[in-house]
Amino acid sequence: MPKIEWRSILALLTAALVVSNGAELSNPSIGDAVETASTNIAENLSTGPHLGFDTFAYPGDAAMRAWLTADKPYKWVGYYLSAPCHLDDSWEGKRATLSQMGWGMAVIYVGQQTWGRTPGAKVAVTRYVTKRVRQVRTRHGSRTVHYVRKRVPTRVMVTPRASRNAKCSTQFVNAARGTADANDAIAKTAAEGFAPGTSIFLDIERMDAVPTAMRDYYRAWTKRVAEDGRFRPAFYAHSHNANLVYNDVKQVLLAAGITADPPFWIARGQGFAEDKFPSDVGHAFAQVWQGVLDVVETHNGVKLPIDVSVAALPSPSEDYQVGE
Repeated sequence: MPKIEWRSILALLTAALVVSNGAELSNPSIGDAVETASTNIAENLSTGPHLGFDTFAYPGDAAMRAWLTADKPYKWVGYYLSAPCHLDDSWEGKRATLSQMGWGMAVIYVGQQTWGRTPGAKVAVTRYVTKRVRQVRTRHGSRTVHYVRKRVPTRVMVTPRASRNAKCSTQFVNAARGTADANDAIAKTAAEGFAPGTSIFLDIERMDAVPTAMRDYYRAWTKRVAEDGRFRPAFYAHSHNANLVYNDVKQVLLAAGITADPPFWIARGQGFAEDKFPSDVGHAFAQVWQGVLDVVETHNGVKLPIDVSVAALPSPSEDYQVGE
């Protein structure tokens, strides 16, 4: 039987004091209370799928309260850490507020991306160079030749570099940066007050082909989070790349002695419906399915641009199996 969060047990102790016929237990034992609370939590977890959404910037406390009480039953929200490719920090400091409101959360770290390029690969660019150019002129039937120095466009192959002060660049996709970004994700998750065991979803956007450098990047990120041990490495990936990413990170985790499947948040629009379970996306390891992108919804008078997902758990990043 999986162990249950003590804070969840405490939240349900009152419910545990009432038996099925409504009569109060005069002197309930802690064992009875814990067993009843555990049963209630298990039933809650099994009633999924659980509807959630994510949006780029924090909508504000009033908006989050309005949406929580809307007719459409959104139960959890994506919680963006400030990250290399998500510099907005408006979610920071909002964990406790959202938790007190009753929102579940999925912690998101948007690391480096390829953006359709191959890290380190040379590209053709136009450069202007000064050359000695031959010019011929004809005047009064006579041709004269002279030379001038002139700037002319030339196509050259260069190795691109990240711009100065850049934090997000295809050129940062490598193993060393994967380790550095993992340390950043760990530090920020801890600073936000998330509990040990919280899953951090590394955002890996869709790629037509996955360069070796990107595989090195997310494997190094996974290894470092697993080594640190405070939080759980998890992954947001498109269905097109999900199997490759899963197999890669699974090997990293097995090498670290972790046999449990890592949480995966899969993006795919085809076949999505809000009453489907995440595994219906076509990947048995999926715990979240994002199926609607870039829509605008209005609830209780508050309009937000969102992406819509369903999850197996009411709070996708929460650790429902607590250690001793």
